[in-house]
Amino acid sequence: MSSADVAVKIFLQLEAEDLRVLQAIELAMAKHAYVPEAMIPKLANLNTDETGFRIMRLQKLSLIKRQRGPYIGFVLNMAGYDALAINALVKASVLQAFGKSLGIGKEADVYGALTPQNQQVAVKFHRLGRTSFRQTRRKRGYIAKRMHISWLYQSRLAAEKEYEALELLDAHRVAVPKPISQNRHVVVMSMIDGAEIFEFDEIPDAENVLKEILLNLRKAYVKAGIVHGDFSEYNIILRPNGHILIIDWPQYVKRDHPSAEFLLERDLKNILGFFRRKFGVKFELEKTLSYVKGE
Repeated sequence: MSSADVAVKIFLQLEAEDLRVLQAIELAMAKHAYVPEAMIPKLANLNTDETGFRIMRLQKLSLIKRQRGPYIGFVLNMAGYDALAINALVKASVLQAFGKSLGIGKEADVYGALTPQNQQVAVKFHRLGRTSFRQTRRKRGYIAKRMHISWLYQSRLAAEKEYEALELLDAHRVAVPKPISQNRHVVVMSMIDGAEIFEFDEIPDAENVLKEILLNLRKAYVKAGIVHGDFSEYNIILRPNGHILIIDWPQYVKRDHPSAEFLLERDLKNILGFFRRKFGVKFELEKTLSYVKGE
């Protein structure tokens, strides 16, 4: 069971005082690897006995973790961070109910959900703690300069960056999920219907599908001014109507970034190689690169 499963199942059991303790620990984690127990009552605005009761309850619910060393301290588990984000999105009238899991990946979990207006949406929980710290810093430029950064904060930065990308892309009608809201490490977007393109052994008119992908990469580069940066067959959803969605944008870079041209060429090599191997569609890299750059 993922941490999001835990948070979704127990969220309705949480009381206001539980959430205040979770928020107090979250706040103090900015300065403490483990938050001293003595700090929590003041930050949560609760008396010592009530705080102690809530801490025990949150431990049993697997939302916080205890450390006993020079002092007794606590830290949020990922499920506790999930619960805080879910609470904020529910209070903001963004989410009303969760549905089934849509996918569990190395760096994110995605769930279906409903808004108070009964709109189906996708809810993406970023999980950068599943990859090694060294690999995450190497691959993600917005993290590289931050030497002492928690897994929770890394995940939050990834969500903020992806939401920023989706807003830029949606404004220029690039085929991406429509951004709806973001809180902490969670992004809410329009429903992702379909399957990743690598799952298909055959697709009708594969050449036109590739042309649609390249057209959207061109719009992303020329109009929105950004490069995906980690593009492959795992980031393309083929929808039931035969059109595509491009997903997973937290590693995007701006067009004027020093590595933008290298990353764009790598993105194109990945997708052209996949279509050549899987579907026998052959496009020249140099011509494709010129097309996507609008030259």
